[in-house]
Amino acid sequence: MGSKLKLVFAVSLLLQLLDFSKGNKVGVAYGRDATSLPSPDRVAQLVQSRNIQYVRIYDTNPEVLNAFRNTGVEFTVGVHNSDLPAFQSQSNVDSWFTNSIHPYYQATRITQITVGNEVTDTSDNSGNLVVPAMRNVVSALKRAGLQDRIKVSTSLSFGVLSKAYPPSEGTFDSRFAYVLNPLLQFLRENGSPFMVNLYPYFAIDDSSLEFVLFEPSPQAFVDPKTGLRYDNMFDAQLDAVHYAIANQRFSLTDQNFGDIKTVVMETGFPSGGSRSPRDRHATINNAMLYNTNLIRHVTSGSGSRTTVMSGGDFQVMSGTPAMPNGELDVYIFSLFDENQKQGPEIEGNWGIFHPDMTSKYNLEFPGGGTNPSGRSWCVATSQAQNSDLQKALDWACGPGKADCSAIQPGQQCFQPDNLVSHASFAFNNYYQKNGATAEACSFGGTGKRVYTNPSYGNCIYY
Repeated sequence: MGSKLKLVFAVSLLLQLLDFSKGNKVGVAYGRDATSLPSPDRVAQLVQSRNIQYVRIYDTNPEVLNAFRNTGVEFTVGVHNSDLPAFQSQSNVDSWFTNSIHPYYQATRITQITVGNEVTDTSDNSGNLVVPAMRNVVSALKRAGLQDRIKVSTSLSFGVLSKAYPPSEGTFDSRFAYVLNPLLQFLRENGSPFMVNLYPYFAIDDSSLEFVLFEPSPQAFVDPKTGLRYDNMFDAQLDAVHYAIANQRFSLTDQNFGDIKTVVMETGFPSGGSRSPRDRHATINNAMLYNTNLIRHVTSGSGSRTTVMSGGDFQVMSGTPAMPNGELDVYIFSLFDENQKQGPEIEGNWGIFHPDMTSKYNLEFPGGGTNPSGRSWCVATSQAQNSDLQKALDWACGPGKADCSAIQPGQQCFQPDNLVSHASFAFNNYYQKNGATAEACSFGGTGKRVYTNPSYGNCIYY
């Protein structure tokens, strides 16, 4: 085996062994470039009723952030490209943090900040400004002790790759090295993810519709260098990004970046509009198929297959072929159609809901879909710091509040004996006794409402 081929297999093995998994996530991007959208308060109700746990917005709109207080929904907020020049000043960033992040980060559960969006696709100086702006944001977070709670990155387009086939030869375009080299260094230093927007829809010209829709397709292929089988375009594109990151070398240190996690911040399928012959495929049925199969693929691993080298057969595993045990975080674009987006008509037709909040098509998110019972429960978030969670648990179990007898040693809810489990039971007991309101599930930002019953075994959550 040649040295280059050995390197590719070594990279593949490294990617397979790395375990980022803390549970796959499916969220939704909530863009607002549209007229006649429902109020943020109504959107918050819609998101909760459909059990959408993760939301991305592109700014720090206070009306939106206030609407989602104490809902338990995890938020990614953004900084516009147009704001990057101002973000070269630490004092400006500190002021932005004081006014736009600090008042909301606990109750609205801000966990990620995207500084700029697709900066390599712009004709201005955004690419040169983005990493210095990100460093200033991290400095502001560090002063508040939040650098481990809120991760900072920027979302790039798939166009930063110059080669994507086969996936094992994924390569970044050298024209963007001025952005990518300092960006990857920053992400590794700060434990932040590489964020990318993936749209297999725009590859339909070069592959079959079925391959893009996660349906059985003659376009399925085996990567000749790794022996990994690809049954859909999403996996092929995402693994090309994985390999491009793993193969990238920082120019001064020859550093390997293969341990950086990748998050898909936008993906989806249009349900109408036109721009090219490809757009005949932009139908409600195809949009439903793509997003339904995407959710199933991300949450169950169905369709993600990797070759068993000893026998030549295929084994179904979670993740992607090159990352069979890796975590997949994916955000569907978008919550609503956006009729004010610039560009061809199709750009405004990616929504999964109409402005009146009715569904364009049936789409169930992980954990219970539409919550027909209307019930909700309050549990502790695993993202909270132990010290904060312990204070909240002590308060909830104080005199006249929650009945915490069931989580005492030997009682039915004592096991599992950990802080999150005990706090979840206490939080819910207090929550139900106090009207099941959003305020009753705050607990200083350590509680979140859920819409599937968390009861287990003999431990019953009322």
